[in-house]
Amino acid sequence: MIIGSKYASFPFILFACFCLLCFNSCDDKKKPDEQKQVVEVPLVKAPSFNEDSAYFFVEKQVKFGPRVPNSRSHVQCGDYLISQLKKYGTEVTVQSFVATAFDGTQLQSRNIIASINPAATKRILLSAHWDTRPFADQDTARQRQPIDGANDGGSGVAVLLEIARTIQADSLKPGVGVDIILFDSEDYGAPEWDEKEDNSKVWYCLGSQYWAANKHKPGYSAYYGINLDMVGAADARFAREGTSIEYAGSVVNKVWSLASRLGYGTYFIPAQSPAITDDHVFVNRIARIPTIDIIEFNQAGDNYFGSYWHTHRDNMSVIDRKTLKAVGQTVLQAVYQEEAPVVQ
Repeated sequence: MIIGSKYASFPFILFACFCLLCFNSCDDKKKPDEQKQVVEVPLVKAPSFNEDSAYFFVEKQVKFGPRVPNSRSHVQCGDYLISQLKKYGTEVTVQSFVATAFDGTQLQSRNIIASINPAATKRILLSAHWDTRPFADQDTARQRQPIDGANDGGSGVAVLLEIARTIQADSLKPGVGVDIILFDSEDYGAPEWDEKEDNSKVWYCLGSQYWAANKHKPGYSAYYGINLDMVGAADARFAREGTSIEYAGSVVNKVWSLASRLGYGTYFIPAQSPAITDDHVFVNRIARIPTIDIIEFNQAGDNYFGSYWHTHRDNMSVIDRKTLKAVGQTVLQAVYQEEAPVVQ
């Protein structure tokens, strides 16, 4: 019998409600004695993330110029990233491939993979894209010119470079393996003015699509992944993105909880944002590694992202050291936290 059913008699409903109230009252009295207290896992000691160093890495990338595939700046910056990651003692794998863009352009591309503690069986994947947008299609001027991409591309890469440098420099090492993947050709999707867009496939995230289908090591997998995109703007807010929740909800909860405990709750907000297409989509769907996206969400504006997005305003003026610190320290803590004992 469904108590709310329109076929139930009124006296019976009153009696049933009375019984339900009594049951709940009795149950409440038992809870203090029977309910186990949830013990919060203590924070593992992790090295301090240096926001000044991360800021320098953003600036260094921007000085090369827009990192658009097939450009000289793209080649020079890629060589620099490989050199730095090798300098920090990581095992570097360069995955060269040719990606076909929406307009048929053949993009000379490189996914750059840096492995820390490569012998470890339990691994965490950290990723970002290192290329930049070839068009300023959200701008009102110079729309057909490439952007600096200080935040959209540069900030995520900078945070991961600083994480690699920090782990290498500190005597304290994580108990898990870490794979840093810098995806290429992420931001070469069709511009706003394109009227002949081919919707037969996703033209963004070409590097992560390639890697997910052709992993750098046969059978490679990871415990979970964290993708970083647009993580350096002043006063940025990071919501719980829809695809991340769908595929890796427990990882979202873990990372947002750590951010709060570290004092970065104003950056990592509890709100949920709509699902978006970013590199983590293909790591989840094709590579089948539960991966989340830490990406700026602009609750107040017309754009999902900040007003600088895909414009020439995406330059060093939008980058804030405090935001880089909040994201970098949170991700670093998540990696080191895998050593924490499981509290029963």
